Amino acid sequence: MTRLMAAAAAFALLAGAAQAKTIAVAPGPDAQERLQTALLDAKPGDVVELAAGRFELTDGLSLDVDDVVVKGAGPDATVLSFKGQKGAGEGLLITSDKVVVRDLGVEDTHGDGIKAKGSDQISFVNVRVEWTGGPSEKNGAYGVYPVSSTNVLIDRVVVRGASDAGIYVGQSRNIVVKRSLAEFNVAGIEIENSYNADVFDNVTTRNTGGILVFDLPNLPQMGGHSTRVFRNRVVQNDTRNFAPKGNIVASVPTGAGVMVMANRNVHVFDNEIDGNQSAAVMLVSYTETFDDASYNPLPRDVVVRDNRIGRNGWDPTFDGGKLLAMVSGGTIPPVLWDGVVSWNGGETARVRLTDGPVLNLNLPAPGELAKARPKVAADVGADLELAEPAAVVLPKAQADLGT
Repeated sequence: MTRLMAAAAAFALLAGAAQAKTIAVAPGPDAQERLQTALLDAKPGDVVELAAGRFELTDGLSLDVDDVVVKGAGPDATVLSFKGQKGAGEGLLITSDKVVVRDLGVEDTHGDGIKAKGSDQISFVNVRVEWTGGPSEKNGAYGVYPVSSTNVLIDRVVVRGASDAGIYVGQSRNIVVKRSLAEFNVAGIEIENSYNADVFDNVTTRNTGGILVFDLPNLPQMGGHSTRVFRNRVVQNDTRNFAPKGNIVASVPTGAGVMVMANRNVHVFDNEIDGNQSAAVMLVSYTETFDDASYNPLPRDVVVRDNRIGRNGWDPTFDGGKLLAMVSGGTIPPVLWDGVVSWNGGETARVRLTDGPVLNLNLPAPGELAKARPKVAADVGADLELAEPAAVVLPKAQADLGT
């Protein structure tokens, strides 16, 4: 009986593969209806193939079928334009598993560019999301936006003009962000409230802040941890902050290279960090009020080592930055840490910062700048042993997409 069931399952799998089809969609009249119909009619294993050309769309698109590839002819050849979008939602919303979006461009969505919610094995490969009018608070918040998802691959993605974060992964697990370009966004790449992320071989430039690793309170998933940020170029992040007021990234200072806030077990190494006017690397606590007793607002178990740090911190734009630069010899040192070491009597915030000099503000509590006792040291915690997070391993079929 067991052999019979196994044979039946294998036959069903082969039959499904044999029935998988390619659904071709071309630009032109009624593109909105034809493309959304293709996404609705797709079956597991199908490819929705978008021809080269410009798709003029008037509403958002959605996909809730597992194991579908949405594929264009290239990020500059196949363009989904949402300039005429009537609603304020995302361009494409994905709520299913094992979905690949690749080889296409998305422009001028009123809301987020491409959002995946609650997806497993979600992959974005060779995709461009752009707001063609340049930086504006009226642009959508996020370019590529997987949230509450597992096994996330973002590879060779380009995002320009997002009013929050170009590449944003929130409340997710097992994440790879690589070989991508984020420019002219408020935050280039942001990992928020997520577990186990590798961010490497990317370029973040001309954003307000280059790469952010944050953890925020009062969200379904908190306690973000285990992120590696390595082999990235974080250079010339100099765009004024154009986030709408009230957004958490509205507080990111222009010219922040790498910023770690309230996250744990974050390792920043082997990056090129240059030309960021506020600071190369900033480790800061969350300073807004919150009522979640389980939340720890401190960055802890953070390692900053072996980065190639150029000229940064010559004109800091955060509160008190110019005075701190003055007392530090004219510029903010390569690494700035607020120096808060404990919260509510809990774990000590350990850091290993060897890319000095390090400016330690020695704050007694988050945000208490008036009580700062700034000190510049060659390093902080150089003798600490803080184990590096394990490399993220994606399912093989998904990992093969990025080879």
